Amino acid sequence: MSVHETAKADPTVAAALESSALPQQVLTTPAAVELMEKLRAKHGPLMFHQSGGCCDGSSPMCYPLGEFITGDSDVLLATIGYSDDSEGVPFYMSKPQFEYWKHTQLILDVVPGRGGMFSLENGEGVRFLIRSRVFTDAEIAALRAAGRI
Repeated sequence: MSVHETAKADPTVAAALESSALPQQVLTTPAAVELMEKLRAKHGPLMFHQSGGCCDGSSPMCYPLGEFITGDSDVLLATIGYSDDSEGVPFYMSKPQFEYWKHTQLILDVVPGRGGMFSLENGEGVRFLIRSRVFTDAEIAALRAAGRI
């Protein structure tokens, strides 16, 4: 069934398609952008992978671009930006973890504390943190219609 056929059959999808742009799956706070820019100045282009547990819990891990190898078992959720509109930072999550989080908008923030052992902000006195909110039914319908979830 096409997106438009689905929209005719499901008023929630129709409302989502008529609403504004597709909801972003990852947002950044100003503090996160500031820290990303500081880390980019030290380490060059960056990337994130949302950790699924183990040593660093479920922390967003920041690496030099390409240092963490991604593959078919990872989902690119977003390319988050800097304040100067330069090339963005890819944000990945493993497929199994994405199945749990796909109905949730992630908000990359920064709080005082120690960063993940392997994450670039370790030693900065602050760490990246994920806050979240559950998408509305209309947002979920729009993401489904776009093939994002």
